[in-house]
This record gives sequence, C-alpha cells and structure tokens, in this order.
Amino acid sequence: MQKITPFLWFDNNAEEAMNFYTSIFKNAKIGNVMRHEGKVMTATFELEGQEFMVLNAGPQFKFTEAISFFVKCENQEEVDYFWNKLTADGGEESMCGWLKDKYGLSWQIIPNILGELLQNQDPAKAGRAMQAMLQMRKIDIAKLKEASEQS
Repeated sequence: MQKITPFLWFDNNAEEAMNFYTSIFKNAKIGNVMRHEGKVMTATFELEGQEFMVLNAGPQFKFTEAISFFVKCENQEEVDYFWNKLTADGGEESMCGWLKDKYGLSWQIIPNILGELLQNQDPAKAGRAMQAMLQMRKIDIAKLKEASEQS
C-alpha cells in the first residue's frame, strides 16, 4: 500500500470524475466507495498503480495549476490519446504539454523523449528542442526531433 495518496476535492461530481478517469487509463480500477443517501461521499480509485481518493465536499475549493498529474508517454500515439481524452467535453489546452480536464484538474502529457532532447549533451540541440516545446500546446514528437536536429 502506498504511503501518500492524492486526495481530490470535488463540489458534487466526484463519482463522475472517478468514472471518467478510470475509463481513460487502461490499468484502472475503482476501490472503496462510501455513499450517503445514495451519493458518493468518498471513494478510492487507482490509475496505473497510483491510488487516488475523491471527496464530494462542496464548492469551497477549486483545483489550480499549482498541482498537476504528469503522464509519461512512450510515443505520439499515447500523447494524442491522453490529450484528446482529457481535453474532451470542456477540457482546455494550455502550453508545453499542460491541459485542464473538464473538472479543472491539471495534467501534463509528456513524451519520454522530451526529457532526452532537453538533456542533450549538445546545448544547441537541447536549446532548439526547448524553443520548439515552448511554442507547442500538445507536444509533437516529430517537430521536437526536427528542431533539435536543425543546424
């Protein structure tokens, strides 16, 4: 069992959000659900081995970009999949691989190769990759590689 679990405060749609997230990630499951008068009060779910807890607690607090979930992607297909799913139905794109889903929760959809390109031993290549990434919303691996290799 993990020692630290992200705890997500929702106004009144925790169950809907939990179902949304578990529908997107292939390795996902719903855990314990505590209901009061038929409505979810608290629940746990797991995405890719990471446990989360949700709470329906009212409108006092909203999500901010100060906390985000970083999704490591193997290839462009994975980047596109998570980007499209998480921005669907009212999510919003931001810059440099960041987005907010329809509940206002921030995510970073980042291909593994981005780190490799930004840490290239050749500072000019790394710099060109960084400049290309700074112009993007959804990360485009082919454009990052192309920018890095320009002379």
